[in-house]
Amino acid sequence: MNKIKKMIFLLIALLLTLFLPLIGSLCRWNAFPPGFGDFPYQKVIEVPNFNIFYFIFACLIAVFITIFLLFPRLFGFKKYSKEQITKKEKVKFPIWFWIGGIILSISWFFMWGAGGIKLLKILSPYAFVPLWWGFIFLLDGIVYKRNSGVSIISAHFTIMKFMILISFFSWFLFEYFNYLVVGNWFYPNNEVFTNFGNIVWFSLSYATIIPAIFEWFTLLHTFDSFRLRYSCGPTIHFTFKAKIIFLILGILLSFGMGFFPFALFWGLWTCLIPILAAVMSIVGSWTAFVPLKKGDWTPIILIALASLFNGFFWELWNYGSEFFNPGGNPNFWKYSVPYLDKIHIFSEMPILGYFGYLFFGIGCWDFWLVSAYLLGFSPDIDFLNNITKIEKYKPK
Repeated sequence: MNKIKKMIFLLIALLLTLFLPLIGSLCRWNAFPPGFGDFPYQKVIEVPNFNIFYFIFACLIAVFITIFLLFPRLFGFKKYSKEQITKKEKVKFPIWFWIGGIILSISWFFMWGAGGIKLLKILSPYAFVPLWWGFIFLLDGIVYKRNSGVSIISAHFTIMKFMILISFFSWFLFEYFNYLVVGNWFYPNNEVFTNFGNIVWFSLSYATIIPAIFEWFTLLHTFDSFRLRYSCGPTIHFTFKAKIIFLILGILLSFGMGFFPFALFWGLWTCLIPILAAVMSIVGSWTAFVPLKKGDWTPIILIALASLFNGFFWELWNYGSEFFNPGGNPNFWKYSVPYLDKIHIFSEMPILGYFGYLFFGIGCWDFWLVSAYLLGFSPDIDFLNNITKIEKYKPK
């Protein structure tokens, strides 16, 4: 298949993810869903209450995922040998690690209320973006030290610029999905800025998401216990028929989450995966599912874990910002999750919601790959070839 045809198919895949949920929602409400277009999203409708049967079913899935991640050898993964462990040259932390740590600490202090000092609290609404860039620089500095002086910033800073651009569009897509499932989350502090101010500030905020996840991804690769743990597992080969079925399921899920916004609310976090991955695979482009043919589950599991670990800090800083500084953080969000809103641990997110981060990471990577193939830049984040030996993230 030539390049033009590939791009057409990939563009169609993106359009399917964009319009199918909207069509489903229009059919469900005979209009745009409640609250559509009000930015940032506000809670406009009560979702269904806790449902024990839905909760138990979700718990069973969560338990299975947990056992799979913690005990992969139960599922056919082989133990890695000591010969596979890499030795790395010791280097010092780079300057941006220390700068990032300072920015993170100061921003954290302001976002959580500046110690109650009224004069300083005026800066609280502006803490979110520098806090996350400070954290990204700090993570990259750790990667640099653990990986013999090689990191995203040190080795391939240009790719960080693309991450910022794609991150901006990717999270606006998820905010758009949020309208169509009638608000899995909402932003109660919407009056901190003006309408225009909210658009500008949230746009800057969204630019940090994919860079943070990819920093975690590269960091996890510097640990042999993560890099090798899932590298020799059961092989899975997806036939053309299987790819078509995967695509059809993705189409049904995308439409269904708009038509059944409560029962299929979780489709928001998963709908990108089957459509984008299936179409990329059909046209011959690389996806994180390709290494499964050789039994290498490392890429797909580590990107999922990267999102989960990063999600811990998203939820921690979000919860603390309102707990210590009520009304001061315009980025503060609350959840309105149907059926499962039980058991909270230090965060607004119900504990089962953390499992959604696993799928969110894979979906972000798929969006990153499709965007790269369409815009013509290399999506290769495997330039850190001394910490990972997985296949190159480039189209064939």
